[in-house]
Amino acid sequence: MGSRKSATHDDGTVKHRRGGLRKIITLVTLGLAVAAVVKELRTPEDEREWNGKVASVVPYDFRFPTPARFRERMWNPEADHVIGPRVFGVGWTVNVGKVVALLREKLAV
Repeated sequence: MGSRKSATHDDGTVKHRRGGLRKIITLVTLGLAVAAVVKELRTPEDEREWNGKVASVVPYDFRFPTPARFRERMWNPEADHVIGPRVFGVGWTVNVGKVVALLREKLAV
C-alpha cells in the first residue's frame, strides 16, 4: 500500500497527495508502451508482430487477447515461471495458476 501525505486547505478540509512512486511507474510504463509502438511502426508493415520485447528486456503484446493466451499467461500451472508477459500491454503479470500449484505442492508436504 502506498503512503499518502495529508495537508489542509485554507478552509480546514483535508487534501491528499499521492506518492511519487506511482507516478514514476505510470510514466515509465507509458514510455515503454510508446517505445514498443514506435518499434513496431518502424518495422516493415508485413513483418509487424505487435508483440516482443522493448529495451531487450520488457515484454509487450498488443495483439487482441484470446482465451488461449489468457490461460497460458494467467492460469498455467504447468509453466516454468510464476511471472510472465502480460496478456495485453507492456510488462509482466503473475501466473496465478502456477502460484496455486506451488501452494498446493507446499501444503501437501
